[in-house]
Amino acid sequence: MTDTTPEQLDRVLDAAVAAATALRDRTAAERSGHLRAAADALDADADRLLPLAEEESHLPLPRLTGELKRTTFQLRLFADEIEVGAYLHATIDHADPGWGMGPRPDLRRMLVPLGPVAVWAASNFPFAFSVAGGDTASALAAGCPVVLVAHPGHPRLAEATAEVLVAALEGAGAPTGVFALVEGQETGRALITDPRIAAGAFTGSLRGGRALFDLASARETPVPFYGELGSVNPAFVTSAAASARAPEIAQGFAASMTLGVGQFCTKPGLLFVPADSAIPGLVADHLRSVAGAPMLNDRIRGGYEQALRSLAAHEVVEVLAGSVDPDAAPAPTLLRTSAAEVLADPRPLTAEVFGPAALVVEYSDEAELLDAARALEGQLTATVQGEPDDAIAPALLAVLSERAGRVLWGGWPTGVTVSYAQQHGGPYPATTAVGTTSVGTAAIERFLRPVAFQGLPEPLLPEPLQDGNPWRVPQRIDGIQHP
Repeated sequence: MTDTTPEQLDRVLDAAVAAATALRDRTAAERSGHLRAAADALDADADRLLPLAEEESHLPLPRLTGELKRTTFQLRLFADEIEVGAYLHATIDHADPGWGMGPRPDLRRMLVPLGPVAVWAASNFPFAFSVAGGDTASALAAGCPVVLVAHPGHPRLAEATAEVLVAALEGAGAPTGVFALVEGQETGRALITDPRIAAGAFTGSLRGGRALFDLASARETPVPFYGELGSVNPAFVTSAAASARAPEIAQGFAASMTLGVGQFCTKPGLLFVPADSAIPGLVADHLRSVAGAPMLNDRIRGGYEQALRSLAAHEVVEVLAGSVDPDAAPAPTLLRTSAAEVLADPRPLTAEVFGPAALVVEYSDEAELLDAARALEGQLTATVQGEPDDAIAPALLAVLSERAGRVLWGGWPTGVTVSYAQQHGGPYPATTAVGTTSVGTAAIERFLRPVAFQGLPEPLLPEPLQDGNPWRVPQRIDGIQHP
């Protein structure tokens, strides 16, 4: 990979600014056409892109095929969403001389694009969270040009995907500069500090994301930075569930924690179970039958080894299955401690280990589950494996809803569907922006800001705010939603 020069970056940013201006005059139908064209082009070039992804990421072809399908589905879903127009939150308050607090002027409010967005590709999803992934799709859907920093873990795939994306967008009539790929760590730092960038979006490590967030916040004019930084995703098994469904729970947990060699940000890394439960032994049995597999790249493997050894070296932790000295194809590793030890010193025992490892935490009383949940930092997900009549369930769910962006009853967190109600985010350090999501149609709103127009003549108003409603978007008029 060759780093983008400062001169090249300057040209890319100038083009992105010009594209942002041009996009303001594009209708929703035109912009949705850009997204559909991108999806069609990626699908059409799958035979070239998939082998590159397989070679560079070490991920199996069936997984990558499904991920590419998710990527193009996401682009088309966002295209549908912007055509509907509800994301604009168009609101009209007509002038009202009898308004309760005194005469009200004509006020009209909607969301408008922020401007050029810097996006960092992720390593663990070379399609769905990379060049044409969720951050790119949602920013383009919002009407914002994207300058994407390629991930060094899959450089040839990044360049090939960018070629497809640029050609498709330009072929669909999108303005030149609406998407560009840049390379290099220093380039990324220069990008987020450049005044032409209006927001940043990142999926990756806590250390890398926090460094970029700090740069975005320290600018003379700070900008939003939407960092998804990972999570340990605790799972809590009640006593009743452990008695009723131990084999099922053990199998589900083992499958979820090893999916993709444990390289999902939603991998469940903590499993709370009763001290007398058979679940830890059953999980260990399942893991012994799971073959090791290469990780995404040497840097991630090195980080996994360091984090695993640090956790295993803690005096209150024992290894139940696997090894703390993994080879090039790390086999799953299961460790164990007690809830009392976690409560005594939570941070080192609840730190994320990005890879095929998890910590079982045994509790002696269900009240410890509430204490443990309160001791956790912000999470992307939290799972409860319980029974409907569990007395502790309401209180546990209430605490977890304060700690996590997505709370699951049953099931496992590694399936993150792209949908209208999806929430992929959570309190820090899971993300840097607790009020947003990076998955689902609500992700578009990260790259928009509200503007109210007061007293403007009808022809000067944005079309979504005109009484004639030429875009046919949902409008809230004088407090009543239409349609």
